[in-house]
Amino acid sequence: MPKVGSQRAEVAHTIGFRRRKGTAAMLEQLARDVTGWNARAVEFFQLLGWTQWTPNHIRPKNFYAPDLRQWEALEKINGPFDTVAHTVDVRHVATAQGKYNIQNIGIFLWRLGAYSLTDSPAFPLDAKRFLFHPLGYDTQLFTNPATEDEVTHLAEPINVPAPISRRVLDAYLSQYYGDGASVSLDGVPIEKIVVCDLSGWVRTPPAGKIAIDPTLGRIAFANAQTEPPLVTFHYGFSDDMGGGEYDRAATFDAKLAPVEKVRAPNATIQDAVNAVAAGGVVEISNSGRYTETPAINVNAGQRVELRAANEHRPTIVLGGDLVINGAADSEVTLNGLLIAGGAIRVNGALRALRLRHCALLPSLNPSLIVDLPDMAIEIDHCIVGALRVHERSNVSITDSIVDATNEAATAFAAANGTDAGGTLQVADTTVIGAIHTFELKLASNSIFMSDVRSEKKQQGCVRFSYLPLTSVVPRRYRCQPEQESDTLRVKPQFTSLLYGDPGYGQLALRTAAEIRTGADDEAEMGAFHELYQPQRETNLRIRLAEYLRAAC
Repeated sequence: MPKVGSQRAEVAHTIGFRRRKGTAAMLEQLARDVTGWNARAVEFFQLLGWTQWTPNHIRPKNFYAPDLRQWEALEKINGPFDTVAHTVDVRHVATAQGKYNIQNIGIFLWRLGAYSLTDSPAFPLDAKRFLFHPLGYDTQLFTNPATEDEVTHLAEPINVPAPISRRVLDAYLSQYYGDGASVSLDGVPIEKIVVCDLSGWVRTPPAGKIAIDPTLGRIAFANAQTEPPLVTFHYGFSDDMGGGEYDRAATFDAKLAPVEKVRAPNATIQDAVNAVAAGGVVEISNSGRYTETPAINVNAGQRVELRAANEHRPTIVLGGDLVINGAADSEVTLNGLLIAGGAIRVNGALRALRLRHCALLPSLNPSLIVDLPDMAIEIDHCIVGALRVHERSNVSITDSIVDATNEAATAFAAANGTDAGGTLQVADTTVIGAIHTFELKLASNSIFMSDVRSEKKQQGCVRFSYLPLTSVVPRRYRCQPEQESDTLRVKPQFTSLLYGDPGYGQLALRTAAEIRTGADDEAEMGAFHELYQPQRETNLRIRLAEYLRAAC
């Protein structure tokens, strides 16, 4: 089963687990091995408030009233690294309410990962103010987890992919800043860095210093800069989707040649694209930002791939639409790119367009416009905005998010935005916005937040998916909600639906079990189906029962 914790890791540690059975460090390592997530084990009896009434039971650190002068302890209250004493809670720990009791042990898991962006030009607001995100979004910086060297070591904040607060960065700057750490500015030594609250941009760093706000992902200089600084940082996200500095080599067309590389940040994509009109690959070998509007022209019967090099994620900021002109039987693939500022518009007689691990910035306008018949469109592991596709073309979407930015908007339709779009096949995908398709050939393990309308109702199938009961679709099988009375309870709840947020598209834990375990293999419906999160949780519960002490 993909992306579930490695059984090999657990097998390798089996003898050590049995020797240390029931200890917090052993349970923490077990959780990491079984789930593949970062973990922290907490023995809650250590956090119980204690009445200092006898010399045999004095615990001077476990007084009931916390010291209000200790910012770090207060910031960690009720979290996995809490150090403040609590009163006993007699509710059962299985309800996720009663934690603090003598017999209770908790395992905290991080469902988000920390994804890097290396040597990316900061987004300039002006000559003194910049943002880490290449599109100028406020973005929370995340910890690049440090490897734990000892099996007896319990995870600390530096060992997990957690958001970095201003106070933590200021107090532990040497752990978080620098080459190979969580954040760095190219060529800027740690001595010049100060941590600051830059909300409102009202504070200016002292002369010779550079201010960083990790909560908002902002940078402020005392003096005007001639060029944006190159920044390296980590952001939070759930899965390898939408492009990023993760391994995508398996998705490359290894036989396609020649390969034109775009190496220098000041090189243009258009020059490289012009060189492969007769077939080939354009590969961008950095995570830079390119402000241009290339046009892709492909000769008859040829294939062109525009891609980011493996473990890179460049940003292309368009000044208009990126136009693809394909002659008869030609094909184009886009792989690993973040594209903003305009739509992808297809002209000519292109046979196929493939989008793999790309992000077409969701906005109020469509991100892909295909007003051509008899064309195949494949979207895999992508984040895209609204799609406009000719009714005689075919669209396949897998492991992706289609985001029209709100449920009242139209996520899929014909080029005019109202008529039926092409034949649609959707699997393991989350769609935000309404769908109007000529034929819904198959919808499986997916979430449709708004009405779905298929003109052909006698052909196709919708299975193991969530969609409103008012949808007009072919036959349903094991879909949610099953009846009107479940409409309010059985509805997807998300951590966030704002692109750029760490929890974007992630199902919240409060989501009904019919959705969280409602896929055909009892995984969750939607874009992150392949993570098999319910199976990870179940596997961990089973393994914990084997390794906890008998009295636990």
